[in-house]
Amino acid sequence: MSGQFEASVEIDRPVERVFAYLADGRNDPDFSPRVQRITRTPDGPTALGTVFRSTVKDAGMKTAREFRVTGFDPPHLIRWTEQSRNLVTAEGGYDLESLPGGRTRVRIFNTLEGHGFGKLLVGLALKAARKDAPDFGRRIKAAAEASLTN
Repeated sequence: MSGQFEASVEIDRPVERVFAYLADGRNDPDFSPRVQRITRTPDGPTALGTVFRSTVKDAGMKTAREFRVTGFDPPHLIRWTEQSRNLVTAEGGYDLESLPGGRTRVRIFNTLEGHGFGKLLVGLALKAARKDAPDFGRRIKAAAEASLTN
């Protein structure tokens, strides 16, 4: 079983700056409290093939995650695929759109897929992710606007 959740938010910053902020996955802890640690390989700017390795805490359990950037079209599109073997894995991305007045619309989405016993858990994970999606979008907006001061 698999399923998707998504959120959209408007950020009061230009698309190029929002893209750069979101492309650097090391910023994820700013808006995702489940991410406890994250690194990027190789060093340097994010590009197609960049890998982010993180430690996340879900439902009280810590897991290691590894995501590879599979789509990268500045400043409008970022895609990733989870490479790690966890009970529930994700693939998703950001779509960014420039808006009048130096604003940016961001759509984030993830498709969650269960593996093994995770096929029984993915429904619960999706329900929680869908419930949190609007707040997740608001956290991205707040973190990006705070980080990208005028």
